[in-house]
Amino acid sequence: MKKLSFYFLFFLFLSACNSTKHVAEDKHMLTQNYIYVDSVRNKSSELQKYILQKPNSRFLNLPFGLYFHNLGNHDKPKTPSEWGKENPNKYKFIKNIFSEKQSIAYANTFINLNNWFLSYDSPVIVNENKVKRTADNLWAYYKNKGYFDSKVKETINRDGNKKATVDYHVTLGKPTLLDTIKVHIESPVLDSIYKASKTTSLLKKGAQYNDKVFRNEAKNVVKLFKNNGVYYFSEAALGFYVDSTRTDHKINVAFLIAKDRFKEVNNKYVKRDYKVHTIKEINVVTDYSYTQKGKVYQDTLQYKGINFLAHQKLKYNPKYLAQSIFFKPGDIYKDTLSNLTRNHLKSLKNFKSTNINFSPILDTEDALSMNIFLSPRDKYTLGFETELTHSNIREIGTSAKFSLTNRNAFKGAEILKFSFLGSYFNAKNGPGWEVGADASLEIPRFLAPFGLNKLVPKRMNPRTLFSLGSSFQKNIGLDRQTFTFLSDYRWQYNRKKTMQLEIFNTQYIQNLNVNRFFDIYSSEFRNLNTVAQNYDAINGTNFSPLSSDLNVQSTEALNFIREVEGNNTGFQTSNPDDYDTVLNIQNRYNIVTSDFLIPIIAYSYTFNNQIDFKDNNFTFFKARVANSGNLLGLFSGSYNDNGKKTLFKIPLAQYFKTDIEYKRFWDVGLNAVFGIRSFLGAIITYDNSDIPFTRSYFAGGSNDIRAWQTYELGPGSRNTGLEFNVGSFKFLTSAEYRFNLFGSLKGALFLDAGNIWDISRSKFIDDASKFSGLESLKEIAIGSGLGVRYDLNFFVLRFDVGFKTYEPYLEQGKWFKNFNFGSAVYNIGINYPF
Repeated sequence: MKKLSFYFLFFLFLSACNSTKHVAEDKHMLTQNYIYVDSVRNKSSELQKYILQKPNSRFLNLPFGLYFHNLGNHDKPKTPSEWGKENPNKYKFIKNIFSEKQSIAYANTFINLNNWFLSYDSPVIVNENKVKRTADNLWAYYKNKGYFDSKVKETINRDGNKKATVDYHVTLGKPTLLDTIKVHIESPVLDSIYKASKTTSLLKKGAQYNDKVFRNEAKNVVKLFKNNGVYYFSEAALGFYVDSTRTDHKINVAFLIAKDRFKEVNNKYVKRDYKVHTIKEINVVTDYSYTQKGKVYQDTLQYKGINFLAHQKLKYNPKYLAQSIFFKPGDIYKDTLSNLTRNHLKSLKNFKSTNINFSPILDTEDALSMNIFLSPRDKYTLGFETELTHSNIREIGTSAKFSLTNRNAFKGAEILKFSFLGSYFNAKNGPGWEVGADASLEIPRFLAPFGLNKLVPKRMNPRTLFSLGSSFQKNIGLDRQTFTFLSDYRWQYNRKKTMQLEIFNTQYIQNLNVNRFFDIYSSEFRNLNTVAQNYDAINGTNFSPLSSDLNVQSTEALNFIREVEGNNTGFQTSNPDDYDTVLNIQNRYNIVTSDFLIPIIAYSYTFNNQIDFKDNNFTFFKARVANSGNLLGLFSGSYNDNGKKTLFKIPLAQYFKTDIEYKRFWDVGLNAVFGIRSFLGAIITYDNSDIPFTRSYFAGGSNDIRAWQTYELGPGSRNTGLEFNVGSFKFLTSAEYRFNLFGSLKGALFLDAGNIWDISRSKFIDDASKFSGLESLKEIAIGSGLGVRYDLNFFVLRFDVGFKTYEPYLEQGKWFKNFNFGSAVYNIGINYPF
């Protein structure tokens, strides 16, 4: 039966693979466009947007969306009654056994299935009109670049299989160059501003004509005047006059700027000279709504010449709201300050809409009234998030987060937020859960002593964040409890650059059930048991086997470790590998079971030139430098039995950590994107400190090297088999090609490479785990794979399959040894991996 079903589906798919199934006899399906510029094929994505007809989307060079479409039939019935007429026996059979309603539902099942198939990409039929318009587009494109004599010839190549390709042959000719350039400004006011600015024109003698340069020149001139008080200036006042009568492929350009503008007065248009405008008054309505438009304001207050108005009670402190307004009465109008004010008010996240307009004041020629209308968001909002999780540690789990947000908490546009988190999951060691709560306060300015808030100007949108939280975990590791306090300062140096300073980002980690160590880390217990057998054989003791009873397991294991450590002459000499294994387990036990106080001071720099979420050509760079324990370490001289510095008898994490991340994306045309991501991180400890497990690096997972599970890979060339593998040095790089499949379904091909190593120089770390310069680069693991993503607009649901391509820990056959679905790792994630 299974074979029959398989052959049926296979036959069905083959029938769909006839890509011209729904192409009429006298029509041809477009399979490819070719653009040749001076006989050389041009594949640039820049030209693709001028092509009006593109072939069906492909994956692995196959139009799967079209294949799905071809499984449908355009001639099938569209209504249950039509379906009943075409299939009378089936319709009557269902009707007689059940009812008319059931027969209609039965018919709708087939109708909806057919419609679902037809909803996918239909074949793109060559349209001669669109081909001609595409040729016109290409001609116009090159004409705008200065190739006035260019020609475009289009050719449709049809074959006998109802398929066709289209060739566009572009002959450029000789480009036209700019010769004499003259600027004439009729208005004395504009002429004075232009000359005083010493503006460097984008139009250069000898440069090739380019329409885009002319447009940019116009934008720069408009920006110049509007940032020098000429509020009513517009691009309509500009004119470029090009003398194209010359036959030597050179042109003269006259750039004219008009003397005056037209203004409507009593239904007539009259001329007015350009003036430099000043802001005479500023009005801010803090509770604007369309329903109250025109009503009397009940509460008014003036602060530093700015009028604050409210229909009800004024709920915002004018002192702080005024910090988002970059004008004061008497200032010359500037477009940049208007935009800065708008963006700053939006960034407060207190208002649904921010509308700013400028209006002339009666009986004046050069004065403006600035009116700001703010529509506040709801003061209190509730939020709820839920998520399903899966990893090599957590088999299946669910989490939920509930939050309460209070805007304008202290009348300064602050945002106070309370969050509560809960999760439940099944793991290898049974069910576990976590609960937590935190409170955060975001202040839209710097809150700092000694006048430090003046170091960052308000135009950089400074932010202060305070956060306090705690969480409790049960059956997650050693039943950990954490307390966290954070004070964070963030400011935007410009549109692309963001700075962040973390002051006393402090976390206290307390392990509540350290006796579970050998139960959770069962691989450590097995290794210890193996050593115990050898130890008994040599020393005649009776440690093996160590007890499996959880109540005595930890005590017996620790006693055996102390016994081996004390016998550091005989056993170390006779069994050095076993001796090192025991000391490694002891060191790992001390790190994982230790409580830690982690007080961090950190600085981050982020560069991101992405314009918006639709921009697929951008660069992202982030560098973070952090120190833990340096400042608080000065206040303590205490050490515990393991030689670790403590504060209030709590081990103090002391280390320097640096993380560098780089991402670059390219739009490669046809709705496809190619991206790369690289990460480099290092942790260096001092004063004999250990690295807390939670701050160590790991490799593997759905956002990392996807061919390995989280914590599975490394360190170095080791294949430890341990549940959790961590390191103090990490390198990761990824490349991913993303493309459309059909509809909202997208595909991806990816390559991940990287690993973790140890650079602590600890005597407990074996050589295979250590980073030893360029020699260690051969230990970089490589994974490759493919994935699909479903775009739900508000987030992307992702499924990736990662194949182990190069495994550095294998003795032989490191390439493609386990490159198969049986050894693959299947990742489910939310949004893109980078």
